[in-house]
Amino acid sequence: MLAYLIRRLFAAAVMLVIIIMVVFGIFFLVPKWAGVDVALSFVGKQADPAAVEGVRQKLGLDDPIYAQVWEFFKGIFAGRTYVGGGDSVHCAAPCFGYSFRSEQAVWPVLTDRFPVTLGLALGAAVLWLIFGVAAGVLSALKRGTIWDRGAMVVALAGVSLPIYFTGMLSLAIFVFGLKWFDGQYVPLEDSFGGWFGGMILPWITLAFLYAAMYARITRATMLEILGEDYIRTARAKGLREQTVIGKHAMRSSMTPVLTMLGMDLGALIGGAILTETTFSLPGLGQAVLNAIKNQDLPIILGVTLITSVAVLVANLVVDVLYAVIDPRVRLS
Repeated sequence: MLAYLIRRLFAAAVMLVIIIMVVFGIFFLVPKWAGVDVALSFVGKQADPAAVEGVRQKLGLDDPIYAQVWEFFKGIFAGRTYVGGGDSVHCAAPCFGYSFRSEQAVWPVLTDRFPVTLGLALGAAVLWLIFGVAAGVLSALKRGTIWDRGAMVVALAGVSLPIYFTGMLSLAIFVFGLKWFDGQYVPLEDSFGGWFGGMILPWITLAFLYAAMYARITRATMLEILGEDYIRTARAKGLREQTVIGKHAMRSSMTPVLTMLGMDLGALIGGAILTETTFSLPGLGQAVLNAIKNQDLPIILGVTLITSVAVLVANLVVDVLYAVIDPRVRLS
């Protein structure tokens, strides 16, 4: 198990370096090769030429490529000082960039919004795992019955309806119609009850979409597993049906569910843009939209890195869970 973890951690470290290099190339090298002034992208098209030249010097865009890559790496792990243009700006580690438009480091902006997105993603994940997997297992066990058809109809509706539609519908019914919720986000540190009440609808809206997909994949996997020889053998040996389903069939069916969970949870931690926009949640998704509107390239760069790292970490956790669920993984 220890060797397996070491291999996975080493692979994750290598992938992290590759991700940083790819992001650097996308945001710095590709625009430069395309004839786009990167410094102008950092400060906006209406910026004063002197300000653009100052940013160009601070970013070191005239330095050799290897020097720029080194400064970018060093900034993330050890901090960075942007020097030039008559003054200097220090960005403490981890430095995901500095927004010369808003005159603030990117990392504090992301850390202010990250808990909102993390709470949204984790809360919705708990709901869609519980209800999605339960609906999929029930449909597989009751194949062809009204329960199976009903669950799959609901799942098909969840997959088909976009988040902004179900979100607006839930607001219209539960906030403006029944007035069960006020629809206002309250920070967790201010009031747990207010935070929980403000997150219920976003959780349900986001979980409805993903629970539908998890129900369908769980049903398909369970139907395949229930036809395997070892399941028939377990039943022939006289094991209780609860043991056959819970210990053998469910354990094997969790592999594709964990694969989906790693990708989905990692992407959501990077910013559930549609859900946050619909419910006016001040998370990373809203930060990205505002950065795109204001052409604030460093914020977009920072969220891109955060999203990539979140997917990487989530898949690393999934790899470890594979080894826990299926011992054969540790021997591969």
